[in-house]
Amino acid sequence: VQVAQSGGGLVQSGGSLILACAASGFTLNYYVIGWFRQAPGNVREGLLCFDLSDVDTYYAESVKGRFTISKDNANNTVYLQMDSLKPEDTAVYACAAGPSSGYGCYGVLKYGMDYWGKGTLVAVSS
Repeated sequence: VQVAQSGGGLVQSGGSLILACAASGFTLNYYVIGWFRQAPGNVREGLLCFDLSDVDTYYAESVKGRFTISKDNANNTVYLQMDSLKPEDTAVYACAAGPSSGYGCYGVLKYGMDYWGKGTLVAVSS
């Protein structure tokens, strides 16, 4: 059972990147997928989540309107589309999965993630 990340890299300010989080060993339809980031010297920040069982979503204010989460059922994969990137978005980004609670995704994002990706660096130059 694992989640595998791909994507990330270096982009100029205003640019876009896509991160992917592929699950193996379990079906995402019954899980919450969350995306987190941690910049040097900062605490880890929960950015957004997607409860695939009831399509509930949460976006932190820092990324609302710029980041979008979507799913590909056929490939058991969730994607994070990041647009209008800013230098302050520079961080290591990680996806994680936790069982859906049936009460929305935010609680799982905060306390219920079981499976973590290894993290990938997103660097935004000014």
